[in-house]
Amino acid sequence: MIETLISSKTRIKLLLKFFINSNTQAYLRSLEDEFKESTNSIRIELNRLEQANMLKSNLSGNKKIYQANTKHPLFFDIQKIVMKHVGIDEIINNVAKNLGLLERVYLTGSFVKGNDSKIIDLVFIGEIDEAYLDTLIAKSEKLIKRKINVKVVSIKDFNETNYIDKQNYLLCWTNS
Repeated sequence: MIETLISSKTRIKLLLKFFINSNTQAYLRSLEDEFKESTNSIRIELNRLEQANMLKSNLSGNKKIYQANTKHPLFFDIQKIVMKHVGIDEIINNVAKNLGLLERVYLTGSFVKGNDSKIIDLVFIGEIDEAYLDTLIAKSEKLIKRKINVKVVSIKDFNETNYIDKQNYLLCWTNS
């Protein structure tokens, strides 16, 4: 999807690198090793993003360290596009398949508050195969390079208590 809007694969990699987690910092040579691309193509895109004020930089010794500029007016919009491209919603749909009697999945934690985090917190409501869930979560963590914390609540416990605090939980999947 994002490839149709942004033709430079290097620019896409940089946006993913810096906008998924706004605390991420990197320098040119580390990006060369990570992306397996020439420093020239990476430098060109870093310069473009810095000139557009989407990235900020500072010097640490002889290294120019780059980081997302969270004060850029489009920062949160770009971050949402990148997150959609990464597919958090798609991961939940893939995990939700074949688990058993899954009724709902709630997102909680930092994402609900509009903050980026290295950890995705999810609450699964249902009678599910937790061993299979653990396997799927481990695969998903490798795919998105984030930790996923999961809490499973039975349907009975969910119905008997006022479990969901609407300010801190966001319904992101339902079986209906």
